[in-house]
Amino acid sequence: MKIFALILCLFILQLAVILLLEFRRPQRALAWLFLTFCCPPLGLLFYYFFGRDYWQSRKLDKRCISLFREIRAHVSGKIKLVKNAEESGNPQFADNRELLYQLSRISESPITGRNKCQVLSNGREAYDSILEAMEAAREHIHMEFYIFRDDEIGEQFQEVMIRKACQGVRVRLLCDGLGSHKLSRRFIRTLKNAGVEVHFFLPPLTSLLDRRFNFRNHRKIVVVDGRVGFTGGMNVGDDYLGKNPKLGYWRDTHLRLEGDAVYSLQYVFLKDWRLAAGEGMSHPRFFPAHECTEEAAVLVVASGPDGALDASQEMYFAAIVAAKRRIWITSPYFIPDPTICRALKSAVLSGVDVRIIIPDKPDNRLVYHASLSYLENLQDAGVKFYRYRKGFMHAKVMIIDDLLGTIGSANLDMRSFYSNFELTAVLLRPEQIAGLASGFEQDLEHSGFIDPARFRRRGRNVKLIEGLCQLLSPLL
Repeated sequence: MKIFALILCLFILQLAVILLLEFRRPQRALAWLFLTFCCPPLGLLFYYFFGRDYWQSRKLDKRCISLFREIRAHVSGKIKLVKNAEESGNPQFADNRELLYQLSRISESPITGRNKCQVLSNGREAYDSILEAMEAAREHIHMEFYIFRDDEIGEQFQEVMIRKACQGVRVRLLCDGLGSHKLSRRFIRTLKNAGVEVHFFLPPLTSLLDRRFNFRNHRKIVVVDGRVGFTGGMNVGDDYLGKNPKLGYWRDTHLRLEGDAVYSLQYVFLKDWRLAAGEGMSHPRFFPAHECTEEAAVLVVASGPDGALDASQEMYFAAIVAAKRRIWITSPYFIPDPTICRALKSAVLSGVDVRIIIPDKPDNRLVYHASLSYLENLQDAGVKFYRYRKGFMHAKVMIIDDLLGTIGSANLDMRSFYSNFELTAVLLRPEQIAGLASGFEQDLEHSGFIDPARFRRRGRNVKLIEGLCQLLSPLL
């Protein structure tokens, strides 16, 4: 009896600790409580290693604050700041000044007005553009990816990196420690022997011991000579070229940038490089004056567990609330928090056309079932869901009226909102928003509408699996 009482006390203590530390996030607390009930002996141990906040395990690196100040000095006078609706180049903001003000305060980077943007809608197009820019590099190539594979396309990137390094170009590659854990030592050694600098962001063992294993760098960034930049949803791997036989055609969206916004991409890379490599770099040569004359307004939103704000979540919420006509979203992983759910339901009840495209072929069954568990409640309010059937939908795009469009690495899920380091480009130019809307309409042609009545009739076992996955969804 004494042993039983001791075990019961320890179990209650586990629950109390989780409730005490997670009271600000009820859904996350519920997920950890559920996990603790499922495996009582290991619940607190799991929470100890995987559940702590990023800055509980490491104090804010004040050097990153100084880096921001140094870089701000380097770009002073080189960028065109968008401070009001008239300077945005989008007449729709005349009636949405509050949204523009909110967006300008969400990100460390300002809204800039002198940019050239090119949307890249498939892997071949994106890789060709990136490799072409890398071939033209004269000073440096900075690359940051969640996943980098040593397959056919990975070897093409390797060849270019080695060739440019041999020409005297400084080449730096930063990969997430977990996302790129399969990258072979031979591949890395070949790069390093050629002079390419390679580092990993939060390697699995290091991050586990430091209790930051749950925090991953999901960003995709390429900066060439500080003048050309790329970001979006694509990593480096043959999957993105449609060579995965299980998933087939891979639908994704990437973005090529020139102009002011490249400075923002460069800043985020240098900040991440400092955290991963311990090397501070803020030389003016990383921020050369550019010759871009196009006047597209762009905001770069970098978010992560190290930020004072949940910038991705704040951006999504502010944009959804501002919508008056349409909210069109593509997201491979749809696990919205309660705030986003309420915003979507409020929008559709106000007459806004809310359409969301998710994959028909999942690459992660657990996350896919968790995503489906959110559909019925939103369908009851009038949100329209579609399954993309041409292949795998991996694009992370949002279109709000004719106000803005977003392209980035952040999914509409709680992991992107609170646990991952993400980066999203917000486009304000009407022509670019129209282009994204046209692409969305093409995706709809390859998608099937999820009929609410039919979806509601799915089996009890299916609903049970979805419910269990939803309980765990804040941790997925």
